[in-house]
Amino acid sequence: MSDLLDDPIPGQNMPEYSVSELSGEVKRTLEGSFGRIRVRGEVGRVFTARSGHLYYDVKDDRSVLACTTWKGQVSGLSVVPEEGLEVVVTGRLTAFGAQSKYNMNVDEVAVAGQGALMALLEKRKKALEAEGLFAQERKKRLPYLPEIIGVITSPQGAVIKDILHRLRDRFPRKVLIWPVAVQGANCAPEVARAIDGFNALTPGGALPRPDLIIVARGGGSVEDLWGFNEESVARATANSEIPLISAVGHETDTTLIDFVSDQRAPTPTAAAELAVPVRLELAAWIEEQGARLSRSGADAVQRRAQRLRDLSRALPRPDSLLDSPRQRLDQISDKLPNALIRGVQTRRLNLSETTAPLRPATLLRRLRDDATVTNRLAARLSPALDRLIETRRERLDIRANGLKPLRLQNDLARKTAELQALSQRLSTVGQTQIQRLRAQLETTERLRTSLGYEATLERGFAVVRSKDTLITSKAQAAKASDLEIQFHDGRLALGAKAAAKPTAKPKPTPPDQGSLF
Repeated sequence: MSDLLDDPIPGQNMPEYSVSELSGEVKRTLEGSFGRIRVRGEVGRVFTARSGHLYYDVKDDRSVLACTTWKGQVSGLSVVPEEGLEVVVTGRLTAFGAQSKYNMNVDEVAVAGQGALMALLEKRKKALEAEGLFAQERKKRLPYLPEIIGVITSPQGAVIKDILHRLRDRFPRKVLIWPVAVQGANCAPEVARAIDGFNALTPGGALPRPDLIIVARGGGSVEDLWGFNEESVARATANSEIPLISAVGHETDTTLIDFVSDQRAPTPTAAAELAVPVRLELAAWIEEQGARLSRSGADAVQRRAQRLRDLSRALPRPDSLLDSPRQRLDQISDKLPNALIRGVQTRRLNLSETTAPLRPATLLRRLRDDATVTNRLAARLSPALDRLIETRRERLDIRANGLKPLRLQNDLARKTAELQALSQRLSTVGQTQIQRLRAQLETTERLRTSLGYEATLERGFAVVRSKDTLITSKAQAAKASDLEIQFHDGRLALGAKAAAKPTAKPKPTPPDQGSLF
């Protein structure tokens, strides 16, 4: 018995793992053994969590593989998994130890084969057609001559050049280009945003809203054109308020946008031809219509003139139109004297019959009745006038009481004070202005005095004149007959002018105050 207790338990020396350690080892083994792998299968259940993560299954006829695409990886998928779609997923195997499950983190999804793509396209087509997005009654009519055309395409390549060249040849228009990716994972969201962006522009704004949109791309494989088969592009096209022409691929290529658009063009060049007419043909058509209008107007005038001439031949002569009225006038004028005599006699008889019952007593009775009524009204008139005067006097008293002399006096005093204040301000302003002008005048006078020649004379200079001529040289002084020299304290005449000047008389001697004789 003791020997049995001393023997070790089989397997007792094997290492022990915790559950978390075991889960970590399994996860590292899976990720290290498989690395990045590709798996083909059919998409089963698809679930988008509130966080934005995408959970779905990829299965075949015997097994199911759980797949996860994180929120940041969803935008990079070229194809969004849909239930029943056969795909090839690329990613890494990993384990979720909390539930002892393994799954595949997928960062790339591709449709397995062209047949699967066409099946998916047909499925989407049927779903959109059931919603009525392909109905002819919802398609908008293209404008005959749009002012502004919006083009959604790649800025590089021959497509935009072909469209611009064709528009320039047929009828030049303003073109707004919205550059987008025309293939790859960014194609569908960029095209959808471009359509919505053109519709969001304000008509007549700084960046005007186009009257027509062209979505264009050159030819390519089904995979290259798959961005135009996405549901987001189809719905953006259906919601566009601006008429839209789809010109994706060549004539044999067909995408979902072609069914939803208002008009499909087989090529981008054909889209430009559908957008605008030929200017020369339009001018010729207008000229032809103008000529037809002129001819039709002239023909109409000629036809009406001929019709008028034909009708004028059927009309009677003016003289014949007046024969019958003139004859009736003669007949009536013959009957008029007798009719007047009979009318006077009839009215005289009626007057006699009317005046026969009239008697003086009847008239007097009528007058007495009228006088009675008049007296009664006169008796009522005087009290009525008194009441009216009293009423008007009461109204006058009420209005007179409303007029307060004190209020008028206060208003008069306030207005008087305002007038005095205004007068005082005007007086102050006037005095200030007079003082300013006097100071300016004094300044000007000082300037004139300092700049005049009189100030120079005070420093010992003199001015020589001959009559009214200023002498500035010795030769002029020798020729002058008389001279006059001006000093600062007066003028001195020389020559003939000095001789002709009268001599001042001596003052008379005052008489001696002390002598009377």
